[in-house]
Amino acid sequence: MKIDEGFLAQMREATQILQNEGPMAATAAIQRALHRANATDKTAAQPDWDRLRPKAPELRDINQAHARAVDPSAQPQDDMLNRLSRFPGKWAGAMARQAFEDVEVKEAVTPAGKGRFLSGSCTNHAGTRDYKLYIPSGYTGQALPLVVMLHGCTQNPDDFAAGTNMNAAAEDNNCFVVYPAQARAANGSNCWNWFNTSDQRRDHGEPAIIADITRAIIREYAVDTNRIYVAGLSAGGAMAAVLGASYPDLYAAIGIHSGLPYGVAHDVPSAFAAMKNGRIKTSARKTGGKVVTPFGHTMPVIVFHGDRDTTVDPANGDLALAQCVPLLDAGSGLDTGVKVEQGAVPHGRTYTRTVLHDVQGKAIAEKWIVHGAGHAWAGGSSKGSYTDPKGPDATREMLRFFYTHGRNGG
Repeated sequence: MKIDEGFLAQMREATQILQNEGPMAATAAIQRALHRANATDKTAAQPDWDRLRPKAPELRDINQAHARAVDPSAQPQDDMLNRLSRFPGKWAGAMARQAFEDVEVKEAVTPAGKGRFLSGSCTNHAGTRDYKLYIPSGYTGQALPLVVMLHGCTQNPDDFAAGTNMNAAAEDNNCFVVYPAQARAANGSNCWNWFNTSDQRRDHGEPAIIADITRAIIREYAVDTNRIYVAGLSAGGAMAAVLGASYPDLYAAIGIHSGLPYGVAHDVPSAFAAMKNGRIKTSARKTGGKVVTPFGHTMPVIVFHGDRDTTVDPANGDLALAQCVPLLDAGSGLDTGVKVEQGAVPHGRTYTRTVLHDVQGKAIAEKWIVHGAGHAWAGGSSKGSYTDPKGPDATREMLRFFYTHGRNGG
């Protein structure tokens, strides 16, 4: 299938018009391009859409499950973009939408023109992955913390940065943020393969690539190696748990948003069982999945989960927390170190925050249950996907936890 190069050029021109002359002029340019594309489309051979779909249907199912579960009210869409997407010509509508989204995301990821958002790539024995790196404007060569942010299915670094507002938080808190990008060739839905046994071990698969991306930033910039953290959403949250289990020497704390514990699946069927059923032991018997076991080391963790999440059962958040801080298991004698508080976002959602303390009285784990929220990043921006602007600000709370309760914190 060949895409009309003239149409692509017109879309690029429309993007420039949007930046220089505003949306009305850009809309007129896009409509002209769509009219020409539609005329061509009527005589051109139709693409073989079935052939172009991902080869693994089960990966599409995971993607569709995520999409169905998102709270529609948390995913506002621009009316003009919706109208453009319905223009005749499938490629024309998609390219028109992308022309606007590229500009919108670009403006969202670099706060007020501050800092720099750079592209990079890392290759090792396990493969190659691209990444985006945010360097705050306050960086002048001093050692700064580093946060590794792992996107969810169907997302990419730009989308995830825009939706979480992490770059703005990093600018305010003076830290680096790196966003590894899953490769479409590795997963047709851009999900991190947390459920594959080959991607659950130190120095193997995707954990090895993400760890080497982290090390690449350390080599190139001044990074405080005692203050490196990893967080993710959904499949990215599950991969954050994998990294917390596999690289406790590299990461000082982890954040798991709407994710799963480490090692509860070994293939797609067991992944679905773990996602849909919080009773992991029952799922394990039915599918051959693994039972949740403690890491064997304490990993400071902050967990966020919506109690209306129908994509990943909220009980997974409890299991992930217990896995990271095994000293807090039942019978440890630390029940008096648990603090529970209720809160509410002004004109937004209510939440329950639970803070757990270790034997020295230091807060070592937090769990945030966002009431009424689905499968979406709490407190995020509608400029990115899978966000819930009504929730508490997971981005700011994670950074606060990392800075306070990481390896050298508190």
